[in-house]
Amino acid sequence: MTRRTVRTRLQEVVAMAVQPAPSATPLAPRLVLAASGWAALGATALPGGSPLRWLPVLAFVTFGPGLALLHPQPGRLRPGARREAVALAAPLSLSLATLTATALFLAEGWSTTVFLTVLAAFTTVVAVLPGVPLPAATRGAVGRTERRPGGS
Repeated sequence: MTRRTVRTRLQEVVAMAVQPAPSATPLAPRLVLAASGWAALGATALPGGSPLRWLPVLAFVTFGPGLALLHPQPGRLRPGARREAVALAAPLSLSLATLTATALFLAEGWSTTVFLTVLAAFTTVVAVLPGVPLPAATRGAVGRTERRPGGS
């Protein structure tokens, strides 16, 4: 690293350190995330085979817990961090669903109702907490406008 890049990086770090604390996230997205699991659980009471039954469940299991973990970030996210949160939400949700289903199978307590109740409770609790820090939200490279030497 050259002196100029070290100095520029140091200035970026100092600028991020002296910024005022970001404002709290709005309450509406948190409430929607918290209620999404309970809505999916309520949708299971509809007649079998109805798209109104399986679409909310599929959407919740695929995105709900992951968005609850990643979305409630303080302040506005940079464009790179928003893309990162959306890209990570589905794999994270499906991983949590797999762990939950495996634990329920091992405990011999599997049922759709219990599975959705556990995920809905987890999502409700996590939606109240601050989001997991995203690497793209914390590193300075996301907002960089200068080009690196070598054309990349």
